[in-house]
Amino acid sequence: MKISTRTRYGIKVMMALALNYGNGLQYLRGIATKENISEKYLSQIIIPLKAAGLVNSERGAYGGYFLAREPKNITVREIFETLEGGIRIIGNGSKNGEISLITQCIDKMVWSNLQQTIETWSYNFTGFNRPMSAAKRRNNLQYIKDSRVLFKYYA
Repeated sequence: MKISTRTRYGIKVMMALALNYGNGLQYLRGIATKENISEKYLSQIIIPLKAAGLVNSERGAYGGYFLAREPKNITVREIFETLEGGIRIIGNGSKNGEISLITQCIDKMVWSNLQQTIETWSYNFTGFNRPMSAAKRRNNLQYIKDSRVLFKYYA
């Protein structure tokens, strides 16, 4: 399973908005600068997130973006479905169109079970809802910055 850059960046945007939830608007330029992502690319990613009701915006000189719902009510699955059209892990059979018995067994026993596990996890995992002290948040954010791995924040 390969996660597209679009979805990885979409999760980063959602995380940035979640970390700032309740503290006003976030500017796309600020997120782009902090995450070293093109602002133009982020502006293309934010459109479907807004259309899906995950993000709201205010226009104008002091406008910006904010989460449409509380962070604890937004799942990773919603982000995947919005940006990828869903999570697909099922094998696609053989190249010549014929599917062998072994391939059918692997598709059913391995890939289907893995798909179901990931779908269940992504539906239940919000990752944005763990309350913590300001000091712990700073430590965790430093850990994220140092490791460049987003989800270690939740470990």
